[in-house]
Amino acid sequence: MTRVFGEVAALYDEVRPGYPDELLPALTAYHGGVPAPVADIGAGTGKCTELLLKLGAPVTAVEPDPRMAAVLAHKFPQVEVANSAFEQWTPPQDGFGLLACATAWHWMDEQTRERRARTALLPRGTLAILHNSRGYAVPRHADDISAVLQAIDPTPSVDDRAEDWAREGLESSGLFSDVEVHGWHSFPVLRKDRYLQLLQTFSPFRRHSTQDQRRAVTELSAAIDGFGGVVEMDIHTILVLARAV
Repeated sequence: MTRVFGEVAALYDEVRPGYPDELLPALTAYHGGVPAPVADIGAGTGKCTELLLKLGAPVTAVEPDPRMAAVLAHKFPQVEVANSAFEQWTPPQDGFGLLACATAWHWMDEQTRERRARTALLPRGTLAILHNSRGYAVPRHADDISAVLQAIDPTPSVDDRAEDWAREGLESSGLFSDVEVHGWHSFPVLRKDRYLQLLQTFSPFRRHSTQDQRRAVTELSAAIDGFGGVVEMDIHTILVLARAV
C-alpha cells in the first residue's frame, strides 16, 4: 500500500496540505537547539522535507516509491534522497540529530520501527512523529462525508486513532524518554473539485476498485453540492516528540 501514492505523485504534491511553521519552535525548544543532521523517513514528495529545510541543517529524505522520490528530488536538489523503504535503509554510522516521520509512521513495521529509529539517531537525538488528521469544521460536513466513505470502506483509518497513538509504542520500547505531544489546528475551506482531488490521494480511496472510487466521487460530489459547493476542513497537526536514550 505504501506504493499506491506514486500513482498520483504529482497530484499528491499539489493538493496534500503541508505542516505548520509553528512546529519548528516546538521542535528546537525540545531538542535544545537546531538538530543536525536531519532525516525525513517516508518522505513522500517532501511535504515535511520542505519544513525541515528551514532548520538550516543537512537533510536526508528516505522514500520507497521512486515516483514520489523523483518529485522530491526535483523540488529539493539540495536534499540527499535515498530511494528505499525504512526497513531496508542503512543509516550512516555517524547518526542523526533528528529523525522525522510525517504521516507515515503507521506504514512502518510495527515490530521494528522504534528500534530502527533509535539505531539511526545519535544519543539524546530527537524522534519527531507527526501527521495531519483530517477533520471537518462543520458537523454536517463530517456526518455526510463519513456516511459516504464508511459505506464503501468501514475500516478505521489513522484519523480515527487517539491523537497521540504513537506515544504508547515509544514509551513501552524502552528506547526513548521524555515523550511530549503538541498540536495545531488549521481550517482551510476547499472547493468541491479541490476536495475530490485531495480524496484521491488517500489510501482508503486508492485501495478500492475503480467502480467504488467512482461511486465515492459521485456521492461525495452530490453531498458537497448540498454544502454550497465547499467543504470546511479542520486539519489537526499532531507532533509527538521523543528523546533517544
